[in-house]
Amino acid sequence: MDFQLSDDQLAITDAVNRIAQQFDHVSPDFHGFVLTDDALDNELTENQFFEIANIPELGALTAAMAVERLARCPCAVETALSMLVLPQLPGDWERPVAVVDQGRPGRFVHNAKTLILVEGESVALARNENGLTEAVESLYAYPMGRLIGVPDRMVLNSQDAAKVIAWLRVAAATEMAGLLQAAVDATVEHLSVRKQFGRPLGAFQALRHRMADCAVLVGGVRWLALKAAYSGQPGDAALALSHAQESGTRIAYDMHQMMGAMGMTLEMSLHLWTYRIKALLSELGGRGAQAQAVESCALTDLGMNGQAGEDNELRTEVRQWLTDNVPSDWRHAMTGVDQTDFVAAQRDWFFAYRCWLLRLLAQRMARWWPVPGATENYL
Repeated sequence: MDFQLSDDQLAITDAVNRIAQQFDHVSPDFHGFVLTDDALDNELTENQFFEIANIPELGALTAAMAVERLARCPCAVETALSMLVLPQLPGDWERPVAVVDQGRPGRFVHNAKTLILVEGESVALARNENGLTEAVESLYAYPMGRLIGVPDRMVLNSQDAAKVIAWLRVAAATEMAGLLQAAVDATVEHLSVRKQFGRPLGAFQALRHRMADCAVLVGGVRWLALKAAYSGQPGDAALALSHAQESGTRIAYDMHQMMGAMGMTLEMSLHLWTYRIKALLSELGGRGAQAQAVESCALTDLGMNGQAGEDNELRTEVRQWLTDNVPSDWRHAMTGVDQTDFVAAQRDWFFAYRCWLLRLLAQRMARWWPVPGATENYL
């Protein structure tokens, strides 16, 4: 696989980086939860950066790299949906774009011109006009809003709906990649200058190990997001967002803990990224929904796509196991339980789920196994 960017891609990413650098700093006088900057939005609009994905030489991959870089800025600007999802919508729609998921308040909803209404696997599009939305207060570091009226909807067919949901997952995963990287960068800077016992905190091996683990997770989120943007496949999109949401829980917790008491104050800018990460943890149903989407795509790739009765039985059995074993409070990171126990319980659950799923698939595939008794030996 060739990872070398073309000259056009390098020119675009360099230009986006130069613009983003102008907005990488937070004013010392800002002590709020939500930081927005119309100047950044206007700069991107004037230079037509929201059209990147529509240029054949650049495509969605270059747009994803731009989204990831812009997400590192402390100010919240609607870029991911406009750059990655808007080009995939049927018809002519305007930005900014916002998602109303299951009728809940969402990011950028109040000021959006195009609303993507998601209800399970059903997707509809609507124009935000005539006071259909209102702003709501939030701690999530995004300008939040909610739908208060009943808009005229254009309901998408199942094929277009699945495509839009896949690109919504790509957009969320890509934005989380940038937010996670920014949170790690801010924490590294703090550990480099904050001293304890006569040396920087970053000199302590225990903190180095935890930061290294987080850096590996962030790298995985970024590469999976870029892979999903490149392929546009639903399975890649679900896997990218699943890993992003799973990693985001641990990284946000670790970054605040390593900041110490300063990490819990508004004087530090860390919350401008981690609180946005918190908002994205429950996007499109959270990790439980992404795990089911990964499972569905994996079964389809194996040829078990529910066309025969036995395939439907397999899918039903897997989904029933998920329903019986996924705790209801896992859709949100802040559950009121001890965070260490929470993360450990999740790790144990995912290991049990993978083992159970592998065993189930091996049992069902026994009828096609070329060597008699091979599955029994494997199990």
